[in-house]
Amino acid sequence: MEPVVTVGLDGSPESLSAARWAADEAERRRLTLRLLHAWPLLVPEPTRVPVEMDQNYWARRIVHHTKAELQSRHPGLSVVGSLVADDAENALLRAAAESEMAVLGSRGLVPVESYFLGDISLSVVARADRPVVLVRAGVGEDGPRSAQAATGGVVVAVKLHGPCDELLEFAFESAAARGVPLRAVHGRSLPVDAYVPWGVDHEVSEAIARDARKLLGQTLGPWRDRFPAVTVAENVVLASPAKAVVRAAEGAGLLVVGRRRHHRPLAPHLGPVTQAAVHHARCPVAVVPHH
Repeated sequence: MEPVVTVGLDGSPESLSAARWAADEAERRRLTLRLLHAWPLLVPEPTRVPVEMDQNYWARRIVHHTKAELQSRHPGLSVVGSLVADDAENALLRAAAESEMAVLGSRGLVPVESYFLGDISLSVVARADRPVVLVRAGVGEDGPRSAQAATGGVVVAVKLHGPCDELLEFAFESAAARGVPLRAVHGRSLPVDAYVPWGVDHEVSEAIARDARKLLGQTLGPWRDRFPAVTVAENVVLASPAKAVVRAAEGAGLLVVGRRRHHRPLAPHLGPVTQAAVHHARCPVAVVPHH
């Protein structure tokens, strides 16, 4: 199968924003865009039945209307529609495994009545084998949030413990495709022995920051060589990693965070930094599974 960007559709404003973002991304990367709508009650394609008898009418309407809009905005983009008679989570996980990335709508912590993406997005993020991007409503439309997503820099959260090549590859490729700077952020909480009765021991905190900056530079070095056109800024923050990453994402066009792949019997889950990012970051968030 040719490389594709897959976006899940459910008719919600969030999924439409995700589709617009995905179309921009597919065009940047010169990939086909696949519009996926999954519903267990879909029936085999009927032949010449009246609209009032077509049980797939609304499912087809969602895909066809979105496809028409995106092709009008991106005349040269290859867009294909896909209706799948299956549980949405299974369909999205299967589609994500076949895609360069999957793109889904996200509601963060807003308590609203949910379409399937509202309940399933985080489960797909936690289980997918390929990168999944979560996009909030308003991104992809005309306005400040759309401009931010298109021109804002890319921020990547770097943990510095264990390999993270897949994470950094995605982040550098994303920055290169957009022609924007990349900001690598590492947050580190201070240990107990860094605190003294009057505050923080400056010598201890500076030594921790110096070691972290050195390790961050070493980690990014090979990627700077591989992507010489990407301007890279390194930022070490002596604070909670989750808070450091969410703050760094303010004004960014894309936040890239990692998720460790879990081997059975461990249940898939998201770490605290990724949880904070997908719930609180205002920009699109790419969650990249890695070893």
